[in-house]
Amino acid sequence: MYAIIKNGGKQYKVQEGDYLNLDRLDASPKEKIEVTEVLAVNAGELKVGAPFVDGAKVELEVIANGKDKKVIIFKKRRRKDSKLKRGFRRQYTKVKVLSITA
Repeated sequence: MYAIIKNGGKQYKVQEGDYLNLDRLDASPKEKIEVTEVLAVNAGELKVGAPFVDGAKVELEVIANGKDKKVIIFKKRRRKDSKLKRGFRRQYTKVKVLSITA
């Protein structure tokens, strides 16, 4: 059984027991979260919502909050002798999928 959920403008395919890095959520570790924005559920047969499946939910448990590795953005203009160097670290919440209810 799997489900496709929406979080932060992205879609994730999840199964029970999976670990995900979602966009930062305001939740502390060991807290449980319910996601009701379920786009599709496959439990033997595929149910696709318009836009969400009625009555479907995914229960998640927060493991930790953290930051990804730094991504360096470097721009150099050939003639103007100018350089620009910036870094970016995405903040995420690591979650574990506990159950999928169709």
